[in-house]
Amino acid sequence: MNRESQKGIALLMVLWVLTILTVIVLSFSFMARTETYSTLSFKEGIEKKFLAEAGLERGITELFYRNLYKFQFVQFEGMEVWKIDGTSYKGRMENGYYTVRLTDESGKVDLNTTSDVVLKNLLFNFGIEEGEADIIVDSIMDWKDPDDLHRLHGAEDEYYMSLPNPYKAKNADFETLEELILVRGITHEILYGSKARKGITDFLTVNSKINTININAAQKEVLTAIPGITEEMADLIIDYRQEKEINNLQEIQNIFGENYSIVSSYISVTGSNTVTIESAGNKDDEKGGYGIRATVTITGTKEYAYVYYKSPANIKK
Repeated sequence: MNRESQKGIALLMVLWVLTILTVIVLSFSFMARTETYSTLSFKEGIEKKFLAEAGLERGITELFYRNLYKFQFVQFEGMEVWKIDGTSYKGRMENGYYTVRLTDESGKVDLNTTSDVVLKNLLFNFGIEEGEADIIVDSIMDWKDPDDLHRLHGAEDEYYMSLPNPYKAKNADFETLEELILVRGITHEILYGSKARKGITDFLTVNSKINTININAAQKEVLTAIPGITEEMADLIIDYRQEKEINNLQEIQNIFGENYSIVSSYISVTGSNTVTIESAGNKDDEKGGYGIRATVTITGTKEYAYVYYKSPANIKK
């Protein structure tokens, strides 16, 4: 082999070595860059989670404060009692903030105590057709009643045992809202919503333990599910309670007019000790946040217990 051939082979080997080294360096650079961004994303996610947890703790603190001062006539600026109707409150922290909403469970439709009329009206408010609503309402009532007789549009063991993955009707009260997915007619979209419409889960509860709706806490979708309350009446109630909480039904009797006798049997101004807290943590320079949803029951002057806790949770604006 002549000298020129040896030089050519040496040059080719050098080029191959350089190519391999270049690939190794680029791969290492890409891995380092990926690890850096992954670590940064994890760090920011943890920070947003801590912001959301701070909002949750603030919400619990405000519940205790509310129990002490909700009946005071004079409220000083910065010391207002938080509302329990889903009103948003924001708190600032270093490089971020949290947004908190309190919703008293008494302002929701309790699955275990509600009438079928209120439940059906609520479904109508979410665009569910009458035939479909009849199936859902009757099936919910059949699911929790103790007998095996199904209503006209309902379902009992015979229906559920015929499914590909059979199971029996509970024949007892609902313990969680998630149980609804087992009930005939309920779909994931109806329960949790979609981009096109809200889900019903945010307006239902199993924790109020009362058969009336607290109009100090009810959102418009719930108010208009009450027989005799129109959208205009619901708006007037919401406007009224922006200024002050309703202490007795006589305060707003004129809003209902001749419908008062119908409406009064479905509503109250009595709150509960169980409240859902929705908290979202956000960094100042980011759109996405971290959400936590928890339901807590105040059990004493300084004590509380979690009934429900979900982290992370999808918190809708």
